[in-house]
Amino acid sequence: MMKVFRPYIRMIIALARIALLATVVATAGAQITLKPIETDPIKIDSGLVSGTYLASGVKAYLGVPFAAPPIRENRWREPQPMKTWQGVWTANINRAECVQGLRSNNINHYFGDEDAAEDCLYLNMWLPANAKLGRKLPVMVWIYGGAFSGGSASMAVYSGENTAKKGVIYVAPNYRVGIFGFLAHPEATKESGHNASGNWGLMDQVAALKWVQRNIASFGGDPGNVTILGQSAGSMSINDLQASPLAKGLFHRAIGMSGSTLGGALTSSTLAEAEDQGLKLQAAMKVNSLAEMRTFSSDKVMAAAQANQLRFSPAVDGYFLPKSPAEIFKAGQQNDVPILVGCTANDMGTTPLIRRATTVAEYRDAAAKMYAAKAAEFLELYPVSNDTEVKAQADTVGRESGLSANPRKWAKAHAETGKAPAYLFMFSRVHPYTPGVVFPDHNPATVGAYHMGDVPYWLMTLDSFNLFRTTRDWTPYDRDLANKMSDVIVSFAKTGNPSTAAVKMVKYDPSNEQLVDFGDLIKVTKLNTKGMNFIEATPAIQQPGAGRGRQGGAPSPVGPPPSRTFCPGPGVSQSEARRAGSE
Repeated sequence: MMKVFRPYIRMIIALARIALLATVVATAGAQITLKPIETDPIKIDSGLVSGTYLASGVKAYLGVPFAAPPIRENRWREPQPMKTWQGVWTANINRAECVQGLRSNNINHYFGDEDAAEDCLYLNMWLPANAKLGRKLPVMVWIYGGAFSGGSASMAVYSGENTAKKGVIYVAPNYRVGIFGFLAHPEATKESGHNASGNWGLMDQVAALKWVQRNIASFGGDPGNVTILGQSAGSMSINDLQASPLAKGLFHRAIGMSGSTLGGALTSSTLAEAEDQGLKLQAAMKVNSLAEMRTFSSDKVMAAAQANQLRFSPAVDGYFLPKSPAEIFKAGQQNDVPILVGCTANDMGTTPLIRRATTVAEYRDAAAKMYAAKAAEFLELYPVSNDTEVKAQADTVGRESGLSANPRKWAKAHAETGKAPAYLFMFSRVHPYTPGVVFPDHNPATVGAYHMGDVPYWLMTLDSFNLFRTTRDWTPYDRDLANKMSDVIVSFAKTGNPSTAAVKMVKYDPSNEQLVDFGDLIKVTKLNTKGMNFIEATPAIQQPGAGRGRQGGAPSPVGPPPSRTFCPGPGVSQSEARRAGSE
């Protein structure tokens, strides 16, 4: 008799083991044990969803769909509504990142492998332990960077766990990037119903914000208090969302880190120019229609684009962006919300030739090479009288060449036609690298406070850099600085005022320009307005090797540079923009 039941006993034991394994869910760089949330499932507009408690007590809902999969006939279309489902959607594991070139595992910004797929329109949420219906907690929506060609909401450096502990709901949606996020095509324009195509990734962001408006109250969030924030291409997205009429009323505050679409040497492409890129891809794929292009597998589409050096990024399409962001701000048509914007001290565009100078003679020689007949005017605005003053003044020139150009221009444009306040910041803290650590894309000895170096402080994700090997020896000061910086953006999200007990932020005033510098000290710095006006109006003569930005990750995977600037303003080189894929 026992022999008869032994197979069943073995089957029961095997099923029990499977059930045990099922209680472990994978996250970026870690394993967590599933602990059901007692108030689940939660009803949203597409069905029921359940999440998990993390070990910290934070609630996590990972991989919640906010739009239908953009596959087959939905490739190169604006995001479509998610169909309702039966049963409970278990949201306890990160979903695939959108299709893109993948990162090597020895670079500076490697945070773990991720699957990539076109079926990628999911978002992650982190909630305080006490979040529940009726709490009306502030909501923060993170938009990742990656040169509009890469990035993911599930990268460990973008985790919202520690931010959520401070009493906000943190949402991080994926959006389509590169060729699948920004390909424009005359046929797509015609079928859109808006006479526009191409900005699919930006419309994914709008779809996520609309999802928040419809559903966040069920999780305890306040749809009337939403802050959007992002870095690099994510910050450029924030700038575009502030300019876009499609995002009107979907957010109430905005934070931009190292990226803007207001000014700079590179400008947004027109719809016609973007469509021309799409037709070039069609020719490369040797097909006769957009419908045929949609039948190709994603790897073949990527291969065709890469072989022909085709690159796709946002454009002024007449729909998402009726006009250029600069024109929209000048007309006072932007979404008038408080903004907090800034850059890092060694960001892209912050290393002009003069930053190499160590003596007065070298400084003056660099000024002559950069500004020729206007060198004397430059030297009056940024003078040096002895060798000991050179490094500090050269660093000031470098920092103001990058920081001042676009974040300052964003704040200034907003202040000229908007009523809501603006705030400027700079991040100048250099990471404490582990002695001897080596990266193929990043030199710790020279990189300084690099592009994206501030993100793990704002989001309190310092430990994401030590997931697979120790690359930073974080000090108590770094953790204290991260806590204070996190408090600033949380305060901004809660009240619209970024000041805290420890950090007094200053409102941007065009007649008295100041910023808060988060570095080895936290201090208020007065900007050289006349000098910055000169730099903005007088592009430096490009010198070999000068102007290169400080970055931290992998090169952009496909094609020539995007058509938009990141932190830098005047004097940004094409090669520098190409390297913008490092965030």
